[in-house]
Amino acid sequence: MIRFDASDGVAEILLDNPPVNAISDALMDALMAALCEAGSDPRVRAIVLGSAVPGRFCAGLDLPRFKDSSPAEVHASVGRLYSQLFELQAGLPKPTIAAIGGAVRGGGMSIAITCDMLVAADDASFGYPEMEVGLLPAIHYTHLPRIVGRYRAFDLLFTGRVFDAREAMALGLVSRTAPAAQVLNEAHRLAQVFAGKSPALMKLGKAAFTRATDNGYRQGAASAVDLLSTVFGTDDCREGLDAFAARRRPVWGTE
Repeated sequence: MIRFDASDGVAEILLDNPPVNAISDALMDALMAALCEAGSDPRVRAIVLGSAVPGRFCAGLDLPRFKDSSPAEVHASVGRLYSQLFELQAGLPKPTIAAIGGAVRGGGMSIAITCDMLVAADDASFGYPEMEVGLLPAIHYTHLPRIVGRYRAFDLLFTGRVFDAREAMALGLVSRTAPAAQVLNEAHRLAQVFAGKSPALMKLGKAAFTRATDNGYRQGAASAVDLLSTVFGTDDCREGLDAFAARRRPVWGTE
């Protein structure tokens, strides 16, 4: 599910769970293990996180498996995605760069935002479609308004519309863009820049930067895990997931 390679001071971690890199517990375990390996290797100075699946960075949660989970299993899975991955990334003494090619949706955005920089292919597309399948983009209620502003965040999170790399760049959601064929190379080029800096200063600087920009993210992540676990127990969540599995439009209940 993960491809790992390290050379010239840069570790490359690629999600490899065709057809859409859906997030399962096994994928999360493999991803965090790869990040830990890169973080503990003194030869690695920077990390690139991308996808080995053409046209997809990550489509989000593996909904068919998620649908059959118990509330406790949902809480554990979402906690791994929202809290544990962020804590792992925040504690790494070296920078991580997400190279986003193709589509990134929902939980895929949750993975991407744990990185220090996001480089998007010019044909990448973004979206938060959780409400369409009976879920909520809960962690992004904490994250997104601080980047793009309250009103634009509400637009993106509650319409679920797809938007392109140009808009993501204008909103400040990604660090920079690159031609689709070059996005991984651009991420590696940036990683080499970081790899040329003092490891001791990078470690201190990244820790200080993370503390300065946390802005309650950890507390928000814990609340988001609880919120999504609550949502999972609702009739509309079950209907949304059933409709997704049957490829039909959901029939929502009343408030």
